[in-house]
Amino acid sequence: MKRACLAILVALPIALAAQAPRLIPVPREFTAGPAVKLTGAIAVTAGTDKNDKFAATELAAAVKERGGKVSTAGALTIRLLRTSDAEAKTLLSAKKLDFSKEMTDEGYIVVAEAKAIKVIGASAAGVFYGAQTAKQLITGHPGAMSVQTGVVRDWPAMRWRGFHDDLSRGPVPSLDFQKHIIRTIAAYKMNAYSPYYEHTLAYDSDPLVGPPGGAMTREQVKELVAYAKPFHIEIIPEQEAFGHLHHALKYEIYNTVAETPHGHVLAPGQPESMNIIRRWFAEIDSLFPSQFVHLGADETFELGKGQTKEAVTKDGIGPVYLKFLGDIERSLRAQGSKKTFLFWADIAEKSPNLVGSLPRDMIAVAWNYWSTSGFERSLTPFSGIGMQTWVAPGVSNWSMTYPDNNTALKNIQGFVRDGQKLGSTGMLNTSWGDDGEEIFNMTWYGVLFGAAASWQKGESSIPDYQRSFGLQFHGDTTGKIDAAQQHLMMAHAAISKAGAGNGHDFLYWVDPYSPEGMEIAKKMRVAAPELRIHAESASVLIAQARRLQPQLREQDALDAMDMGARRLDLIGMKFQFADEMVKAYAAAIDPARTTPVTWVDLSDISGINGRLQTMREAYVLGRELYEKSWRAENRPYWLHNVLGRYDAAIQLWWTRSQMADAARREFGRTRKVPPPERMGIPASMPH
Repeated sequence: MKRACLAILVALPIALAAQAPRLIPVPREFTAGPAVKLTGAIAVTAGTDKNDKFAATELAAAVKERGGKVSTAGALTIRLLRTSDAEAKTLLSAKKLDFSKEMTDEGYIVVAEAKAIKVIGASAAGVFYGAQTAKQLITGHPGAMSVQTGVVRDWPAMRWRGFHDDLSRGPVPSLDFQKHIIRTIAAYKMNAYSPYYEHTLAYDSDPLVGPPGGAMTREQVKELVAYAKPFHIEIIPEQEAFGHLHHALKYEIYNTVAETPHGHVLAPGQPESMNIIRRWFAEIDSLFPSQFVHLGADETFELGKGQTKEAVTKDGIGPVYLKFLGDIERSLRAQGSKKTFLFWADIAEKSPNLVGSLPRDMIAVAWNYWSTSGFERSLTPFSGIGMQTWVAPGVSNWSMTYPDNNTALKNIQGFVRDGQKLGSTGMLNTSWGDDGEEIFNMTWYGVLFGAAASWQKGESSIPDYQRSFGLQFHGDTTGKIDAAQQHLMMAHAAISKAGAGNGHDFLYWVDPYSPEGMEIAKKMRVAAPELRIHAESASVLIAQARRLQPQLREQDALDAMDMGARRLDLIGMKFQFADEMVKAYAAAIDPARTTPVTWVDLSDISGINGRLQTMREAYVLGRELYEKSWRAENRPYWLHNVLGRYDAAIQLWWTRSQMADAARREFGRTRKVPPPERMGIPASMPH
């Protein structure tokens, strides 16, 4: 086992590094020429349009970040052109390139030669996206940079390519990090960012709802919207307007509109319910210029269990739900809203014969985070009545020590592929923070595959993406970061293969000596060796890549990736050590032993290299690394909810080590081995 895994550690980077060219997304048409060594400076120029000038400035900054030199005159010139420019017309004619009608809105052509790269677009967005491809054609590091030559002709498969960011389950990103998200997703040709609010948008009308320090203010929203505009990113707000409202309804002043006391569902039929919705969405209209607003309205599990029990008993849950959703739309229209309303489609999907009661100009957002096919039933009830649909796959990060990309990549691939076939016009790739521990910098692997899948036509290749991620996101030319990501996927697979689920946060926190932990141990002891080899191999590869190329980009994401690998490793270590300590105690009291028990016989349990101390140290290190990653992207709000879990785990293993040390001292006095509970361990572990 160990030898085989170590062979992968060496072989994977070599195999991955052999593939080129590697771009994200893969262009629709790309005739590749040779890669040419880049020597000297790069000059980036654009016409008079302010948007194109912004694209040129942003491209020049990216070239500098990659280690290139930028000058007004260079060995390589990058020109950003419009199709109406004489230079562009001459080039298109000479190269016999057709800039077709379907390319007008966001498409582009890139002609990359050894001394000149020319980007041609019919629109500001097309020029910007062409510049992003030009950026990816320049790879390497200072002193060893090259330009991939060739001709690219490209345009998107889906009109809307977005990312949905949960701001309500714990982490709330800083404004600077949200800007970083905007820059990054735009670089991979996404055009929408959707912040998800339950209670984390600061409303003037309802100031009690937003937690101090944990809600976006009006000023922050306006700044983010303005920042996103030149990156061609539409900020699409989602404010839950039906379910998921516990953090508002927990307050007594809102209790009369809760379906159940202090619950999470807003009660239909209560006049104040609609008044709250009108107040919130009036403020949203004043803050977000987007043509879209997302009403949420999923997972209304409490509906019919409280104030609407009589109505649901009489009419059924589907009609009650759909009537209120329609009432929301009509009420906001009457208030003057011109937005196109998105809503989660899961509840309405269960009443396909009733969806015709909804206004046709709404957009049904179908969500599914685990399947790889069979998405027709989520989309056709809406497309069948002429309603527009979007698809929402997921990055599988919620409640995970590190995202489960085995699930995420296949789910994104399948849902976006089938969404395109069934006429969906948009994608919202989703991240959730269910237990409040999620670190965004761990999720880029799934986020950027969503960008690729929604831009590319048909089924996106996972292997092609996996060969490109490390190069384009981190600037890693060795293939080691790509290999590390695959090891993390294999670590998850090891847990799954043993029947222990996946790398859920619960496995990280559970006490292996609790009744529940002992049951899990039966499966985890099978998974632990393979899990640990893959997790540790990922950490080694990250360290090697950083040593070989100190200038790698997205260092905070590499920190988070390494932290995730170490969290996965701790899961396996914990269950191994739990067994080893019980075995060490059993060996000390074994009636068949022929030598006297000594102080040393108990040192594996507690001592300088004792397992109890090692567990405490592992959680202390985990706490330090976690807090570093948190503060790199989030506000301080909520952090101590997670650090408290670390503190509790540290205290658990510290207390056990203190018990064991006291028991060892007692043994030194009495020469009698104390019972196992005095050592802080059980007498045995189930098998």
